Amino acid sequence: MVIDLVKCMRCHACVAACRVEHFLPLHITWAKLIAHETEMDGIAEVSTYPVRCNHCKDAPCVKVCPTEASHQRDDGIVLIDQEKCIGCRYCVIACPYQNRTFHSKDKNPGYFPGYEKTRFEKKGEELYPHEVGTTQKCNFCVERIDAGQERGLKPGSDWDATPACVNTCQARALTFGDLDDPDSAVSTLIRERGGFPLEEEFGTDPSVFYVDGKIGGKASNIAPEPETTGYHIRHLSTMEESAKKIFADSKVKK
Repeated sequence: MVIDLVKCMRCHACVAACRVEHFLPLHITWAKLIAHETEMDGIAEVSTYPVRCNHCKDAPCVKVCPTEASHQRDDGIVLIDQEKCIGCRYCVIACPYQNRTFHSKDKNPGYFPGYEKTRFEKKGEELYPHEVGTTQKCNFCVERIDAGQERGLKPGSDWDATPACVNTCQARALTFGDLDDPDSAVSTLIRERGGFPLEEEFGTDPSVFYVDGKIGGKASNIAPEPETTGYHIRHLSTMEESAKKIFADSKVKK
């Protein structure tokens, strides 16, 4: 996936689409927009960035899972088997991007606590149950991808085989496709516009990339530069520096 930080309007449509598509519990969010405050020349500025599971090729969450509940498909999509997940939360700790959430009872008090569940909640329990005591995260709408491919559709090109967040984005800031295909739309964007992943230093080889450029237009439109909108996201994380060092050391020792 490629996220265009110039086109993105920060409208939260992708967040809402994800919630509806997967009938997410109240306090569980797979697609997120995070705010990052910076200061330049005494002027505070808040930048907002879309994030979700990066479906890393070298995913630490998969490596630490004792039951293989967290696993990676041949196409690179990282999934969680709720039937195998024992709720140990090793993967939550291992993910350097903090894109996993443990689904505890307090995460789902109901959309209107104290009242009867809405039809949306009841339908979700029927169609897309979320097991309490398991870890949750973005799955790239794998059900849509699989169902679409069975019908001969192409993910990223055909609506019914493409993640809901991509279909919903009014600004067309999200592009989905095959990173292994050099001629795909995502590969072309990354190559021509200097696409970059989040926190490259972690060495996880993420499958979500960002393209950037100064708002108002810039011929080169290549990231990152101090004045570009997405400069800070390249090294954005809530991890403490000590934790980053430990993770980096473990990669060196491998």
